[in-house]
Amino acid sequence: MPLNPSSPLARLINGPIHPGRIVWIGLRKRRKVAMTVVEMALIDADTGLVGDHYASRGGERQVTLIQAESLRSIASHLARSDVAASDLRRNIVTEGINLMALKDRQFRIGGAVLQTTGECHPCSRMEEVLGTGGYNAVRGFGGITARVVKGGEIRIGDAIEALPAALHATG
Repeated sequence: MPLNPSSPLARLINGPIHPGRIVWIGLRKRRKVAMTVVEMALIDADTGLVGDHYASRGGERQVTLIQAESLRSIASHLARSDVAASDLRRNIVTEGINLMALKDRQFRIGGAVLQTTGECHPCSRMEEVLGTGGYNAVRGFGGITARVVKGGEIRIGDAIEALPAALHATG
């Protein structure tokens, strides 16, 4: 049953979201190959993150994002001091914004506009990469997937902010 748009809960869900910023960008050139860390990247409206092997026409997983705060939680669940962003193979690491609050929303990241398409669940390789318990440590902390609405350039330090619902039609 859909949520009544005039309900108090709907107003909270659609309310303001504190903006964050990009703290890391990585490109996956090929499967199982070390990621390339970059200061700047281009996001193409048709294919996604330029230079990433997941770039594809109209895919729902053109860009993946995870919170720096989630990386710290995953590390804690593994009794480790840290977990590298490249271990989870996400494209963008953010800080200061709750990515889960972007569900069903568009957001601006640098010069691009993206639409959240889902959660980024862990894959079976997490046991191989993070060790025993890796899969379960990532559950609920894997970040989000997004498709590109409007392409643009992104850089470390760029803001990431939710767009008001009224802007979704125009990008």
